[in-house]
Amino acid sequence: MIAMKNLIFLIFLGLIFSFMSCEESHIEQHWQKGNLHTHSLWSDGDDFPEMIIQWYKDHGYQFIALSDHNTVGNSIFWYELKEREFSNNTLEKYQDRFGDWVETQIDSNKTYVRLKTFDEFKSKLEVPDSFRIIKSEEVTSSFERKPIHINVTNIQEEIIPIRGTSVIDVMQKTLDVVHEQRARLNIPMFAHINHPNFGYGIDIEDLKKLNGERFFELYNGHPSVNNEGDDTHIDIETMWDLINIHYHKEGKPLMFGIATDDSHNYHTLSPEMSNTGRGWVMVNSKSLEPSSLILAMENGDFYASTGISLKRVLLDKQKISIEVDPELGVNYEIIFLGLQKGSDEVVELKKVEGTSAYYNIGDKDVFVRVKINSDARKDSPPMTSETKKAWTQPFLVQ
Repeated sequence: MIAMKNLIFLIFLGLIFSFMSCEESHIEQHWQKGNLHTHSLWSDGDDFPEMIIQWYKDHGYQFIALSDHNTVGNSIFWYELKEREFSNNTLEKYQDRFGDWVETQIDSNKTYVRLKTFDEFKSKLEVPDSFRIIKSEEVTSSFERKPIHINVTNIQEEIIPIRGTSVIDVMQKTLDVVHEQRARLNIPMFAHINHPNFGYGIDIEDLKKLNGERFFELYNGHPSVNNEGDDTHIDIETMWDLINIHYHKEGKPLMFGIATDDSHNYHTLSPEMSNTGRGWVMVNSKSLEPSSLILAMENGDFYASTGISLKRVLLDKQKISIEVDPELGVNYEIIFLGLQKGSDEVVELKKVEGTSAYYNIGDKDVFVRVKINSDARKDSPPMTSETKKAWTQPFLVQ
């Protein structure tokens, strides 16, 4: 009789866990792939906007933001072809792909091409239900030769570079202008701090003092941005954790981490060039409306990637569950990291080798994030030693 009762109890437990697993597996997530940092001939990129956008469209992205320096590309601009464009056959490639759409003129043996405005290339290439083009600007300033670059996603009005009395003053004034534009126009938009270690222009103390900033580049694909730091500067991932420890103590919302291409070079693929396909975000949003994408990102409902895709990221007050969409023959490592009560550092909480893992939230946990490593080499740049990674956003427990 006891054995029968135990058997019934085990069957009952099995049904409960089966039901829970079934419930969990039916949570629908809609992952939208996008790059939020891209350059064209409107500033210092080396190709036409349509050619760049078409690359992302052809390579499985659902949204792209062209973020040229200090412009939103809304004026009439005839670009003079330079030696670089002749060497790369840039115009010929553009004409082959877009034909009569291309406008050229020759004056005094110089060749000019009219760069299409944002509204023009958006109307030609956007497909509202499957591929969105979002207006953006990299507001590019400096203080005492320290570069200060801030991207504004879904910007509506061009922002003139801000001058100030310090690095933090320039950054804060720029953020304030973004917030003012958003409130005045009642249109969702957000700023993110670009490549803090580029020229080591922005240090962690600057970032700690910001008010109203929610995003920064955890990974940037440009070869000159020093993601890993050096002997006297910390790496960006460590910076991220230290910022969030400080933000939590100050009662500020946590900073979220973005991965981007920061692409400039589209004709030569090389580790020395800034190419496409190096870093992106995956946003959980059923809609591709910029407002929906931005809302999801502001809720932390996205992850950053340099090549790993996730099937599921499930978060609640009790558990964090991760499932990788694996590549054949690739090994994965899922690491749960977090800040706990009484600690001043983010520590490893659990590590699992495989394609799925979970972590039960403990009473001591303050915030938890997940990093996924792999032994697969990245596709870009060629011959890289970098392996594919992904990062969830920090999940605030306390």
